Amino acid sequence: MSLDPNITKQLKEKYEKIDQDLDVHLEGLLHSKPINYWDYIKTDALLNLQVQRTVFPDEMVFIMYHQVNELLFKMVLTEIDQVAKSDEVSAEMFTTKIMRISRYFDVLTSSFSIMKDGMDVKQYNEFRTTLTPASGFQSAQYRKIEFASTELINLIDKRFRDSFNKEASYEEAFEHLYWQAAGKDYKTGKKTFTLSDFEDRYKDEFLRFTKFYGKNNLWSKYKELPLDAQENKNLKEAMRHYDYTVNVKWVMAHYNTANHYLNINGKTAEATGGSEWVKYMHPKYQKRIFFPELWTDKEIEDWGRNI
Repeated sequence: MSLDPNITKQLKEKYEKIDQDLDVHLEGLLHSKPINYWDYIKTDALLNLQVQRTVFPDEMVFIMYHQVNELLFKMVLTEIDQVAKSDEVSAEMFTTKIMRISRYFDVLTSSFSIMKDGMDVKQYNEFRTTLTPASGFQSAQYRKIEFASTELINLIDKRFRDSFNKEASYEEAFEHLYWQAAGKDYKTGKKTFTLSDFEDRYKDEFLRFTKFYGKNNLWSKYKELPLDAQENKNLKEAMRHYDYTVNVKWVMAHYNTANHYLNINGKTAEATGGSEWVKYMHPKYQKRIFFPELWTDKEIEDWGRNI
């Protein structure tokens, strides 16, 4: 089989653009080995990332489930990144990306049955003590998804949101984000070790991230679209689906799973990170909404109450 002359021409042009000799690269192919599934997917490396802290078999379920979550979070961020960095965003392209993201969160939402029904309650409540002071709110990728989805004002703690200065610095806004409530006493300013440890690791990275996404998040990019594109029915439905799936359905699936393991004999156990997880997680308290103008006043008032 001879090589198509047109392909040869395109290859030559490709390498000339980067000042490379096509013949050298073709010669290199003589020494390369064929790709296979396990090397491409890095299967061996992936399957050796699960390290238990205890002897309980169901801890392996817990570890792998959260690792799968983080992979899906990365898929979400990859889609958002394409919208954020595109100079020409159409309603069609925006809708396609939002629906991809929503499908990832649909998977995340339904997958909580793996956690809720896939672990022995007694085993979980034994091995969870070894996870202290780690907490699920320390997922940096999930925080980035929030930053990349909406304007910072919509992530401010509900108690301060209405009066918060929208022109405040990122540093000041960071101190009032809703998830700070999981580890901060606002009366004294004291933070738990879980929150302080998280900030020590990621705060600088988050501040750099938000400086770009402060103006390039999904909500801001949507509002830059022409009015006819903003009124596109499919796009508005896709954005509402994403907003509700992330901030109500997925959160409530997480909440109900936590409640399954931590509400024992009518008593609510403390989360491993020491947070008041009920008020931190339940959407009716914080009313986290990425795209508030796409919802009616009544829908916002009832946010998270009827699920």
